[in-house]
Amino acid sequence: MARQKGIIKLEGTIADISFYKSKDGYLAREKGGVPADRIANDPAFQRTRENGAEFGRAGKAGKILRTAIRGLLQNASDSKMVSRLTTEMLKVIQEDVTNPRGLRNVIDGEAELIEGFDFNINGKLGTTIYAPFTSTIDRAAGTLVVNMPSFVPLNMIAAPGGATHFKLISAGAEIDFENEVFVVDAQAAAILPWDAVGTAVINLSNAVTPNSTKPLFLVLGIEFYQQVNGQMYALKNGAYNALNIVKVDGGV
Repeated sequence: MARQKGIIKLEGTIADISFYKSKDGYLAREKGGVPADRIANDPAFQRTRENGAEFGRAGKAGKILRTAIRGLLQNASDSKMVSRLTTEMLKVIQEDVTNPRGLRNVIDGEAELIEGFDFNINGKLGTTIYAPFTSTIDRAAGTLVVNMPSFVPLNMIAAPGGATHFKLISAGAEIDFENEVFVVDAQAAAILPWDAVGTAVINLSNAVTPNSTKPLFLVLGIEFYQQVNGQMYALKNGAYNALNIVKVDGGV
């Protein structure tokens, strides 16, 4: 793959070279490769098929998780979030020591490895919220909770330019990766001013199925606003909003 230079940018095919536009600009690559039927049947490509199966499983797992928390993701994600999440899900699958290569999955892997994942690389939770908080998952009760003691926003929130207010959000998700279904509960604190006045204690409690055996995910995020003439406006379409998987319980 090569990057096109010059004033005139090409799209299409000339001889064995394909020219196309992507998110990374105008690129060019040589046509060719191994025929699909050979990859699907030739014993020499057994490892390729195994890797492909697990990569596809990772992509599907990431999609289910994204769908579960879609309401929060619409305001806090970057352009390469999907591929980054797939990469992390693949790491989870590769920790499966129960099934053979090609059949490894998220359920038998280590879902806890995805803990700490930031959905928006441009707004990481760890460099946005400095206020201490606790995150707990009570599987028996089916509660996923974020608790944040009182803090001074100006000191503990790194807000982008133009922000006057912020809102803390959370979601608890119970994911059945095998059947591709989920239970999710989202909560949000009140919109608060970004000022020097200490907040009240913030408790965001999300409820899923009690005694579930499925993987549980707790996410925490922050959204920024600008107040103009008494109205709240989302700041720059969420470009700097943060959303992070703060706690994971991989299931039993």
